[in-house]
Amino acid sequence: MYAVVETGGKQVRVQPGDSVKVERITGEVGDSVELEDVRLIVDGEKVVADRGALEKSSVKAVIRGHGRGDKVYAFRFKKRKNVRVKRGHRQQYTEIEVTNISTGGA
Repeated sequence: MYAVVETGGKQVRVQPGDSVKVERITGEVGDSVELEDVRLIVDGEKVVADRGALEKSSVKAVIRGHGRGDKVYAFRFKKRKNVRVKRGHRQQYTEIEVTNISTGGA
């Protein structure tokens, strides 16, 4: 059984026991979170993609840690204009462990 959930503007495929890095979620390490924006649930041959059924579904997870990703550089350069701009960015993330996928009676 697996589900596709949207969190932080990205869709992630998860199944119970998975440890996944997602965009930063507020909460302390060990807190439970519920991801309610479920897009798809697949249980063997049964596929649930009905919007009405998915509104009742949710994915429960536990926060395992917070961190920052690798540095990504953005460099802007214009020749003969003495324009050189270098910027770095490290995206914050939260590592969660999926504990349960509930179908909400679907």
